[in-house]
Amino acid sequence: MFTGIVECMGTVVEFASLDTTAAGGNGASLDISGANQILGDCHLGDSIAINGTCLTVTEFTEDTFKVGVAPETLSRTNLGQLRNGDPVNLERALAAGHRFGGHFVQGHIDATAEIIEITPDANSIWYKLRVSDAKLMPYIIPKGFIAVDGTSLTVCDVSDDESWFTIMMIAYTQTHVVMPTKRTGDLVNIEVDMLGKYVEKVTTNILRSASGAEDSSTTSYIETIVQRVLEKSSKQ
Repeated sequence: MFTGIVECMGTVVEFASLDTTAAGGNGASLDISGANQILGDCHLGDSIAINGTCLTVTEFTEDTFKVGVAPETLSRTNLGQLRNGDPVNLERALAAGHRFGGHFVQGHIDATAEIIEITPDANSIWYKLRVSDAKLMPYIIPKGFIAVDGTSLTVCDVSDDESWFTIMMIAYTQTHVVMPTKRTGDLVNIEVDMLGKYVEKVTTNILRSASGAEDSSTTSYIETIVQRVLEKSSKQ
């Protein structure tokens, strides 16, 4: 579990599509440097989020660490596009007893989003992003939480029809995360607020049970229940 409060920025040393070392495990791996700030209490098997993606440390020194990257992770994130020298956001898993400054972030990326507009506004910056999977839009709400490359941010505007949303980044955040290094057309990792997913799951199951339907949409569940109420009222 993470908070979306980036602790430091590291640098990609290497992305290996096939790492045959013991730490690489004959799969894809990422080596990150400039991470001494978060490695003082590191252990093998610990979780570190790289651009919001929860990954397992398989090797580390005082300043560098290696993580394995599964095919599913590569298909959902921008990690496979990273090149040597690219900056990345880093955050350790949340420790008990620490202040919770962001929001509940699992480090499980839902999809990528394309930056379609970057607009300066005084000392802040507006970003407009188009989500690659339109099915995620119900979970993105104005003034709600979203994690962009692992950074906890507040959603400003939303267009469900065109699958985009906007965020505004203040001056302080700009100097502590990788977002200002991005350009229009670049892809970022997004994780929507997991609380919305849980609410939908619970509500859908309740509606399914109430309507007696086995396989149907939430809208159909509601329509079925409303129809039953109307039929009951007409008989009274």
